[in-house]
Amino acid sequence: MEVIKLREDYIKLSQALKAAGLAESGADAKYAILDGKVKVNGETEYQRGKKLKNGDMVAYDGQTIRIEAET
Repeated sequence: MEVIKLREDYIKLSQALKAAGLAESGADAKYAILDGKVKVNGETEYQRGKKLKNGDMVAYDGQTIRIEAET
């Protein structure tokens, strides 16, 4: 499981995929999301600008990303 520490209040879904190394580019992230391959908290998410906050879980391509507030 990959953990992304927030520097701000949120991170956008496409940015999180890139930060975790699950998408090589913004375009790759965009198409993965639009194709319905990404789930946020168990629900398929189609908005690449979806704001992820502390405690959110993202699943894509057999990988999981947990979003955590920076302490």
